[in-house]
Amino acid sequence: MKAVVLAAGEGTRLRPLTDEKPKGMVEVADRPILEHCFEQLADLGASELLVVVGYQKEAIISHFGDGFEGIPITYAHQREQRGLAHALLTVEEHIDDDFMLMLGDNIFRANLRDVINRQREDRADAAFLVEEVPWEEAGRYGVCDTNQYGEITDVVEKPTDPPSNLVMTGFYTFSPAIFHACHLVQPSDRGELEISEAIDLLIHSGRTIDAIRMNGWRVDVGYPEDRDRVEELLQEEIPVE
Repeated sequence: MKAVVLAAGEGTRLRPLTDEKPKGMVEVADRPILEHCFEQLADLGASELLVVVGYQKEAIISHFGDGFEGIPITYAHQREQRGLAHALLTVEEHIDDDFMLMLGDNIFRANLRDVINRQREDRADAAFLVEEVPWEEAGRYGVCDTNQYGEITDVVEKPTDPPSNLVMTGFYTFSPAIFHACHLVQPSDRGELEISEAIDLLIHSGRTIDAIRMNGWRVDVGYPEDRDRVEELLQEEIPVE
């Protein structure tokens, strides 16, 4: 299964760490964030890494070159920062089967393989790793509603009144149907093509999307203090069953 990694962002909230480098090259435990991502995807059996780059892309390309631990890397350039759905469309020509998607600023020690296994059961068109967060924090994320079978019935991006406290993390599996949905997405109030809107289109077209509850932890490295937090967690190396 191929793996897409979104790493085109400028990382303005991570300044000054990103003054002279892209977010994915910020070091966590003496290694770039992207190296942590690639390592996890390699452990999951990724056959190819499709890396979407943009801001200071040369730093990423020169560091990793055309492969990681024997896995070929293909780069796609997102010339404008127009949202995650827009970023995903830059790799459409390289995808013809189910694939993994990881946001390139997330570090996991969690049950990612459960998501892949669910996708391979052929009963779902997509599967997401989700986690419960405090209600007051839910509005910072893409919030999910699920039915009694654990299927996602609705996704809302950064709602002011969250319908639940179950949020998407930064790891997904999709069938190629997601690309058609991304083409149909209209710009949000933020002016971006939101991945949550594409997912919602899939749901309302009758596609099945399963939510896999996270066992373990993940950190979205969005602010300098997040880097400090994930370094502490990595030192502890909390085991995942």
